[in-house]
Amino acid sequence: MIIRKGTPEDMPSVLKLIQELAIFEKEPDAVVITADDLIRDGFSENPLFQTFVAEVENEIVGIALYYYRYSTWKGKTIHLEDLIVNEDKRGIGAGFALYKEVIKQGKRDNVKRIEWNVLDWNTNAINFYEKSGAQVLKNWHLVQMDEKGIDIFLNSLDK
Repeated sequence: MIIRKGTPEDMPSVLKLIQELAIFEKEPDAVVITADDLIRDGFSENPLFQTFVAEVENEIVGIALYYYRYSTWKGKTIHLEDLIVNEDKRGIGAGFALYKEVIKQGKRDNVKRIEWNVLDWNTNAINFYEKSGAQVLKNWHLVQMDEKGIDIFLNSLDK
C-alpha cells in the first residue's frame, strides 16, 4: 500500500469514494460536486483542500480530505472533512494509514488541533477515534445552513 498526496488525475476516484461515503451515511443523493469541481477547488493557486490517497495495486482504495482552519483560541488547525475507504477494502489498514498521515501532517504544520465530525451511530469509528486518543465532544452540536436556508435567511432580510 502506498499513501501519497492526491493529484488532479486522482479526483475521479476521489469522487467515487465521496459518493460511496454518501451512501454509507444514508444520503445517496447529497453529492452535487463533480471531479472537475474537485480539480478546480483542490489544485488552483489557492487550494481549498488537500488529499492523501491510499493506493493498492494502482487502485485508489481510500482518501483523507482535509483543509486548514483558524481557531481564535488555538491558531492554525486542520479539519479532516472525510476519511473514506472502499467498503470491500476495509480491514487492510488503509484507514489507519490515512488517519496517521493526516496526524503527521498536522505535526509537520505545527497545528494546535485536528478536528472532524463523526455520526453518532458510527460506533466503530467513535471507538477507533477514542482508542487513538481523540476526544469525542458530547456537549457540542454541529450547526449548518444549506443553500435553501441561506436563501430563506437573506430573503427574510429584504422584507
